[in-house]
Amino acid sequence: MLVFMTITSHIAIMKPQDVIVLLKLHLWRDLEWTQPKVAQAIGLSQSETSAAIKRCEKSGLYSPVTRKPIRAALEEFLIHAVKYCFPAEIGTPDRGMPTAHSAEPLAGMLAGGLQDIFVWPYVKGKVRGVSVEPLYRSVPMAASADPELYKYLVLIDAIRIGRAREKSLAEKLLIEQIRRRDS
Repeated sequence: MLVFMTITSHIAIMKPQDVIVLLKLHLWRDLEWTQPKVAQAIGLSQSETSAAIKRCEKSGLYSPVTRKPIRAALEEFLIHAVKYCFPAEIGTPDRGMPTAHSAEPLAGMLAGGLQDIFVWPYVKGKVRGVSVEPLYRSVPMAASADPELYKYLVLIDAIRIGRAREKSLAEKLLIEQIRRRDS
């Protein structure tokens, strides 16, 4: 029993906001960022941001030495784990911000056969569609302030809710985005 307790004390339980923090740190990888700036940009408190960074470090997704997400781990986590750890919750029709295949970059690449428009419920949203619960409540605000972050979150949602074709295309584009930013 003691061994079990020791092992489990080192496991970091990821939270949905950790994904947004990781993405923002990836996007700001070449900047001198501070936790308060990250927190403000994504709509989290400083303590939530600090805790997210610690969980990401424990999970092997973030390096405190380089102060950057670890690219290979980030790719693997976003492509293979997020859809299982934080499954999408589809709701009722609502007004909001387009996501998944209903927003760029996927909207312009997928033609026909996609009747449903998916949106994050958002008071400032202008599009009506089927609501999808965002990874975290501040996602629409953070995405509306940062087009690059929006693109990443749209691709992640396509992986979370899309059919095989959308998922495959979103995975490819997400990896391209991450590697382009990392080079």
